[in-house]
Amino acid sequence: MDSHASVLPFPQAPDGIEFRHLRAFVAVAEELNFGRAAERLYVSQPALSRQIRGLEQLVGCELLRRSTHSVELTLAGEALLDRSRQLLRDIDEAVAAALSVGGELLARIARTLEPLRGMLASDPDLVETRATFESLNAQFSPPAGTITRPVTAGGVPALVVSPGAAQRTTVLYLHGGGYVIGSAFGYQPHAGALAAAAQTGILVPDYRLAPEHPFPAAVDDAQAAYLWLREQAGDPQRVIVAGDSSGGGLLLSLLLALKRDRLPLPAAAVVFCPWLDLALRAASPSDAPLATDEDVRRCVAAYLAGHPADDPLVDPLGADLSGLPPMLIQAATGDARLTDAKALAARAQDHGVDARLELFPVNAHAFQLFWSFLPEAADAMQAAGGFIREIATKPERARASGTG
Repeated sequence: MDSHASVLPFPQAPDGIEFRHLRAFVAVAEELNFGRAAERLYVSQPALSRQIRGLEQLVGCELLRRSTHSVELTLAGEALLDRSRQLLRDIDEAVAAALSVGGELLARIARTLEPLRGMLASDPDLVETRATFESLNAQFSPPAGTITRPVTAGGVPALVVSPGAAQRTTVLYLHGGGYVIGSAFGYQPHAGALAAAAQTGILVPDYRLAPEHPFPAAVDDAQAAYLWLREQAGDPQRVIVAGDSSGGGLLLSLLLALKRDRLPLPAAAVVFCPWLDLALRAASPSDAPLATDEDVRRCVAAYLAGHPADDPLVDPLGADLSGLPPMLIQAATGDARLTDAKALAARAQDHGVDARLELFPVNAHAFQLFWSFLPEAADAMQAAGGFIREIATKPERARASGTG
């Protein structure tokens, strides 16, 4: 045999095939209806039919069998479908990654957050700032199929956000906003993304905000909602808590309060870009879009209202974390609060907690909120969902699921 012999290559695809042909084919193959596929692609039905005919001519075989009442894939169409889906996913991811590296997506985040910068320090009664934050969140939508319903969780108004009907609720989510802005209603898109990734319902309590309700009002509300969720859950020992930014700090306060009061702890915690250092000791150098120093100081003053910042209940970086449940901590490498995430992971591990730190190359705080267009954020949400599913399917209960 000739040592230089090689396997014959597959014939090269015709040069005339374009991505628009493949998108049209995948849409029709998934809908099995030209009208619905045309609506999905925002093209006319005749134009869509021309694209499919053009693709079949270029490929040289029939891909879809049409009749007056039905559309079905041929064997050749079935062979092309999965490969086309993967090809389109790859090109979409490549373009998104290029945009991200090129700064376009981060610039979009900066433009989105810019209206908030400095408002906390200049808006005495916070009415305008809160409305601006709600408007920011309203720019995003939950994933398709998300179902939201109101509940009262232990006396706290809340929303349950689920990826579909008949889904059990196993996650308590504490929203960010510096303890002074944000709402369950505004966080529906973010909760919906986590619900879809974890395939479980998410309870988002509308906990009381400062300065009208300073510490410990938010902690009390979080605890009431958590204990209510445990009562409602089919398996209370699978309940997980999650939170972003100041919601991550509130999450740690909740865990420490439960431990102090010898109440049942959750099975695990998911902490997105936590803000924990209310004593304002240090921050990571960063030019990421974030609140000004004066914004941060006002949030701390409103929330603590004179309460000592070194109280372990509000300072987890100085608290005894032993006995707390497993934690997934996510942070951005360009976040000014990266120091908090790293310090939490290190302290938790030093105290025997199974703490996992995941870093993402993003120059933004609470970047997971932008899962709908930022690839790293979408990856982070999928990782968090996978962690939640992993905890939910463990045969053994986490040891921290009992009393503290």
